[in-house]
Amino acid sequence: MSSAWAEPVRGVGMVWARSTTGVIGADGGMPWHVPEDLTHFRQVTDGATVVMGRRTWASLPERFRPLPGRRNVVLTRDASWAATDEAAGAEVVHDLATALDTDEPVWITGGGQVYAAGLPFADRVSETVIDVDVPGDTVAPALAEADDWDLVDEGPWRESRVGGTRYRFLEWRRRA
Repeated sequence: MSSAWAEPVRGVGMVWARSTTGVIGADGGMPWHVPEDLTHFRQVTDGATVVMGRRTWASLPERFRPLPGRRNVVLTRDASWAATDEAAGAEVVHDLATALDTDEPVWITGGGQVYAAGLPFADRVSETVIDVDVPGDTVAPALAEADDWDLVDEGPWRESRVGGTRYRFLEWRRRA
């Protein structure tokens, strides 16, 4: 399959890394360390608006908040959170429609509730599959089981330079 990502990115995308069993998070973090996935995340989202939930924002190391080179939008129901020190560097919104109201490319970056709410608006997904079976409390949407998504690029399995964990990149597009 050829890469569909060479074309300009418009609309709403989602990006995540998941285990082979669908886990994307455990106890507020990722249950693996694959530096190549972090590099991929940065390349995919660079220059775009990234939309994430408050807990995903909190899971980022402080030195990476806000994510550089991107407009950082944090979605929360807590109206008082914007005034806290933790919100420094974030554009805080309280509904998904406001978060997605831009002419710039948007990438939804987590967590589970934000992915679920954003899935009907997404037209593409950049997914890293990590070849591990780990326990977790947050899972990715199951695109392979959905009737309206096509796998457009399936990268080869590779080994991480740290620990040798296998991973691969998948790219999905919503059918027109």
